[in-house]
Amino acid sequence: MLIGYGRKKQYFGDRAFYRRVIRVALPIMIQNGFMNLMNLVDNLMVGRIGTDQMSGVAIINQLIFIFNLSIFGALSGAGIFVAQYYGKGDGQKVKEVFRLKLLIALIITAAGLTILKAARLPLIMQFLHDGSMTGDLDLTLEYALRYIRIVQIGLIPFAYAQCYVSTLRETGETILPMKAGIVSVLVNICLNYLLIYGKCGLPALGVEGAAIATVTARFVECAIVVVFTQKNAERFDYMNRVLRGFYIQKEIVAQVIRKGTPLLLNEFLWSAGVTMLTMCYSTRGLATVAAINICNTINNVFQIAMIAGGSAASILVGQQLGAGEFEEARDTARKMIVFSVLLCAAAGLLMAIAAPFFPLLYQTTGEVRSLATGFIFIMAALMPFGAFTNASYFILRSGGKTMITFLFDSCFEWAVCVTSALALAYATDMPILPMYLICQSLEIIKCVIGYFLVRSGGWVHNLSEGIR
Repeated sequence: MLIGYGRKKQYFGDRAFYRRVIRVALPIMIQNGFMNLMNLVDNLMVGRIGTDQMSGVAIINQLIFIFNLSIFGALSGAGIFVAQYYGKGDGQKVKEVFRLKLLIALIITAAGLTILKAARLPLIMQFLHDGSMTGDLDLTLEYALRYIRIVQIGLIPFAYAQCYVSTLRETGETILPMKAGIVSVLVNICLNYLLIYGKCGLPALGVEGAAIATVTARFVECAIVVVFTQKNAERFDYMNRVLRGFYIQKEIVAQVIRKGTPLLLNEFLWSAGVTMLTMCYSTRGLATVAAINICNTINNVFQIAMIAGGSAASILVGQQLGAGEFEEARDTARKMIVFSVLLCAAAGLLMAIAAPFFPLLYQTTGEVRSLATGFIFIMAALMPFGAFTNASYFILRSGGKTMITFLFDSCFEWAVCVTSALALAYATDMPILPMYLICQSLEIIKCVIGYFLVRSGGWVHNLSEGIR
């Protein structure tokens, strides 16, 4: 009995532990839940006007996904230091790292907009293939081009807001980003209804209406976070006069670049790898693009559990490492992995139950609905494995082991997953469902690697000690 209790205590926390986890994770879950609800409503509303429109929007969102993840990765590199400096009680260093975040976001946004303007046509064409009874390639291309001309404007407020949102989260303030996200979602849903279908005397703009709604929602979210934070600088002391002087220690710049560059490259290459997988799947026809879009939409909603678990692990473990509480950090890491896996197992079960019904909400063909149902079942079954690798990634990252996370995440994605998908797509005639199952199931191999990396304890490191 004592041995059994000891093992339980090793993997499960007490009430105080879970209260702390929920205090961090729940607002993140709510915010991400509302953001993914916004994407779901966007997707459903566009999906109700036709498969070609839905596919065109899905292709552009896949490209913007790479930008979003690049911003996330770049800011995460700096965020490691924010969490640890905040845990140490050094508000001045937090302020300087935040300033560096703004500069990084500016550079990435300029690069992203340049690439989308110069290479949008060849990038979109990579997703357009014959091979199914569903879809018109020319119409899909036209809708994609209409959508991207407007929605790319939203990259600017998104990047700026993420500098604030990520910093607030890393210092334990998760309520404000959640409230801003909720308001943003409500604005997006209302404008979608008005502009996509032409309600209340407004013109029916279709995919262009969806783009306008998304961009407007991004600006609203950005305005709420920035204005509230700056007006309450006494509450967030590290934001007091943060935009004045703009002084940043050279040592901080060097540290963030050294630790953050692998994370930026990782998120860029990982998201590009995911996009490459979709390109491989699209060789089986336009119906596959539409079906994967439907699958990803509901998968993103249920993955809020995974995102919250990983983010909470990163914040809690990072703050403990910054405070020099190494054994406590190890204990928290182990318990957060178990918590995340169990949470996502429950989410996967609910997703599997919804699999036969969710595709019926779209105005599309039986071919697309059948494929989407199969994709959803596969993703639901693999969700606990994804939770394990996601939590492992965030724990390794919290200790600054960014090169290890680079190898663990994006290198695995390209060396194993993308290589397998390319071989199956171009060297075989394998139907899309077994091809999708094989490629997604490679996550199980990654779980084994993540287990040994976390167990080794090589990530236990206080980064805040090196800079005075």
